[in-house]
Amino acid sequence: MPTNDDFNAWICAVATNGDREAFAALFRHFAPRIKGYLVRSGVRTQVAEDLAQEAMVILWRRAATFDPRRAALSTWLFTITRNLRIDHYRRATQDAAEARVDHDIDVWDVDQETADVRAGPDELALTAQRERSVHLALAELRPEHALLLQLSFFEERPHATIARELGIPLGTVKSRIRLAIAQLRRKLDQCGP
Repeated sequence: MPTNDDFNAWICAVATNGDREAFAALFRHFAPRIKGYLVRSGVRTQVAEDLAQEAMVILWRRAATFDPRRAALSTWLFTITRNLRIDHYRRATQDAAEARVDHDIDVWDVDQETADVRAGPDELALTAQRERSVHLALAELRPEHALLLQLSFFEERPHATIARELGIPLGTVKSRIRLAIAQLRRKLDQCGP
């Protein structure tokens, strides 16, 4: 399993040399995880695959803008993915509204609707504010706690894998994740709704 140092070396190689092998390694690791994240968030499989491809194209084009001091590569890439998903649903909602006005038909099947499509501007703004609050609260956590949350939730690594990679006992991983979540909740509660 690649480490953050591997990811940083690969993204640097992509940024400085247009290294296709480094990009291929990043693609092999992240593309399936991005697609899985999107599918779990309610995106249809084909759209999830398209958005994952688009996220990886953005990684290729904007590799030089990545700053490992600001966030882990996975955090940066999943933020790009989240924004692509939101943009996709905004476009789809706008297209559907225009189609209903122009043609007086509903272009959406019930199977294709998701909560994000029905979300209005207020809900989208609230979601964006919550995500900013979470990112700010994560930045205030101890680095080792933030890393555990990143590995567990953003990269979806099993606790046993995290324990093995970090060389700490499984019970310690689980208790530190619980502690980090509790600290994160307290920080978010202090920020308010």
